[in-house]
Amino acid sequence: MLKNSLPKIISQTLPGPKAAAIIERRKNAVPNAIRCIYPCVMAKAEGAMIEDVDGNLFLDWVGGVGVLNIGHTHPDLVAAVQEQASKYFHGMFNIVTHEGYVKLAEKLNTLAPVRGLSKKTMFANSGAEADENAVKIAKSYTKRPNIIVFSGAFHGRTLLTMSMTSKKAYAAGMGPFPDGIYRAEFPYLYRTPGNLSGAQAIKYYMESLQKVFEEASPAQYVAAIVLEPLQGEGGFIPAPLQWVKAVRKVCDENGILLIADEVQTGFGRTGKLFASEYWKEAGCEPDIIATAKSIAGGVPLSAIIADSKIMDSVSTGIIGGTYGGNALACAAGLKVLEVIERDHLIERSNEIGKRCFAVFNSWKEKYEVIGDVRGLGAMIGIEFVTDKISKKPNSGLVNQLIRNTANHGLIIENAGVYNNVIRFLAPLVITDEQLNAGFEILENAIKEES
Repeated sequence: MLKNSLPKIISQTLPGPKAAAIIERRKNAVPNAIRCIYPCVMAKAEGAMIEDVDGNLFLDWVGGVGVLNIGHTHPDLVAAVQEQASKYFHGMFNIVTHEGYVKLAEKLNTLAPVRGLSKKTMFANSGAEADENAVKIAKSYTKRPNIIVFSGAFHGRTLLTMSMTSKKAYAAGMGPFPDGIYRAEFPYLYRTPGNLSGAQAIKYYMESLQKVFEEASPAQYVAAIVLEPLQGEGGFIPAPLQWVKAVRKVCDENGILLIADEVQTGFGRTGKLFASEYWKEAGCEPDIIATAKSIAGGVPLSAIIADSKIMDSVSTGIIGGTYGGNALACAAGLKVLEVIERDHLIERSNEIGKRCFAVFNSWKEKYEVIGDVRGLGAMIGIEFVTDKISKKPNSGLVNQLIRNTANHGLIIENAGVYNNVIRFLAPLVITDEQLNAGFEILENAIKEES
């Protein structure tokens, strides 16, 4: 079975002849801005493996950028979508009620670690839509105009979420941008100025937040502070719990809502169903969660979850949409939650994470080009530098590693402010043998390219 296979390249060169022809057609039919450097054209996929149109087998460590936590074409998910498709595809939720939407909302209301005893959920289609709706809900509830985001943040590609996103390569030439979005420094502890650590580092980053109140928007005009529990595009940087607790305290003192952008961190990826469960354990849970990616195993769906009084503060017409909570997507979402629980994928996430941290940290000791290894559960980043003393970002090496590993059947992806981080987002159904094969391919590439 494909899902139990190991990487194997049979083409003399990549892309193979069939893949090369399709990639050439892509160039002529699809905008160049939708970039892809990988030589793989999918024919079928199972678990953590992809077979391309030329019969090459690739191990997937990207997982659709965090979408495939339960793996490619999980048979139970396929069956759930097929069963729903035989009944009906779609009924706009403003026009007719379908039980799948209600059941999935009820389930998430019991699981999401947001403040409040009574919770409600709405559905949209993408991570950007989830973040944008979370902001609209926060503004509706607080009656305030402004939000605060952070350096390194990625929240999407709509006009609002491009403005919230830190890296302006995602928004080049797209201004003017909406007003009322202000930015503080995210605690990137590996690169904290002055090599501050512990309480000193937390103090430094909290002073950055206070400067926003002093220099950009007074706290009484801030509706929400939006942050990722573990920054994705920013470089797989976990938010330190002590800092989150301090941010939560500032929010509570000033009537500001705390929004957790869990688009990439949700559904078992970080060793919890939601990464903000770590926050809740520390007494600093968010007011709103925006999540997407692995929620429906690849069917477009996203969710926004909050206390009922926050959700019901929104005027009719402000939130909703044609496809949000589509019937096929909700059927998929219900099955994903069932699979995660039944197959103990949260426990598996932690097992995978422990193995990866052990291996990656051993590499950190061996190779001068690895500066930092960080993450939560099975969401892990390896930061590459020219040397450990200067910490100069080594994006060139990362680009070489991506090409090298692809030629040996392993698909990896970069991240980070400087594009010098390799991200680990392999499906949680990856086998131990596949994990070992990936370790071997990536380490050989590091030896060859550095």
